[in-house]
Amino acid sequence: MPPSTIDPRFAQPGHPPATIDEFEGVRFLHLGTSWVQGAMRIARPDTIELEYVQMMMMWTLFQRAPRHIAQLGLGSAALTRFCYGRFPDARVTAVELNPNVIAICRALFGLPEDDERLAVREMNALDFVLDPANHGTLDVLQVDLYDQDARGPVLDSVEFYQGCRDCLAPGGIMTANVFGDFGNYDKNFLHMEQAFDAVVWLPEVHDANIVVLAFRDAPDIDFSVLYERAGQIKRRLNLPARDWVNGLKEWMRDHA
Repeated sequence: MPPSTIDPRFAQPGHPPATIDEFEGVRFLHLGTSWVQGAMRIARPDTIELEYVQMMMMWTLFQRAPRHIAQLGLGSAALTRFCYGRFPDARVTAVELNPNVIAICRALFGLPEDDERLAVREMNALDFVLDPANHGTLDVLQVDLYDQDARGPVLDSVEFYQGCRDCLAPGGIMTANVFGDFGNYDKNFLHMEQAFDAVVWLPEVHDANIVVLAFRDAPDIDFSVLYERAGQIKRRLNLPARDWVNGLKEWMRDHA
């Protein structure tokens, strides 16, 4: 379905307008184009609808009690809502440059207002990761940065990924979505590998999204432990974590 008519509440000048459409009980976010920037099942707003966005939660296999979780790129606020709701002991920060996205998420995608645990910051993600005040403060960083054309991540330099790494505390993990033109994949993987201790990725899912797991400090991977944790994640968060472990095992085999 094409995006809906532009609502002036979500069309501040200087930024792409935020629009929605709805199909079979799912509300989709667009930035004035047909590209889907996020989705929410209207009857179950506390769940994550899109498979690749679920995969952005792969860090739960390694980080079970994060103190501070951040998202670069708000999208439909799926990760922000989920982390805020399911990790009540964690602070959650979301960084979004487009005020129209923030406004539509507050109005139509169930994004809570800021409080002592939640902070939604209207700013450039590069400025956030390069700010020394943010360095060493995050246990988890989730990166999903796309503009209205969705040709590739809008930030993908070594400088950017080094900033992401610098924001992580010891043992911290970044998950990132890589999507777009074919040449983007190798460039992003290479730049992440220059910044992080260890980088792995899972086989692509629908619409050629590939989710990358980047470790500030290379972990010791024990698949029996990961499968046990996957069962716990399925029971607690209802996420298909066993599939993630299978994907990691496949990656390790292919890159041995």
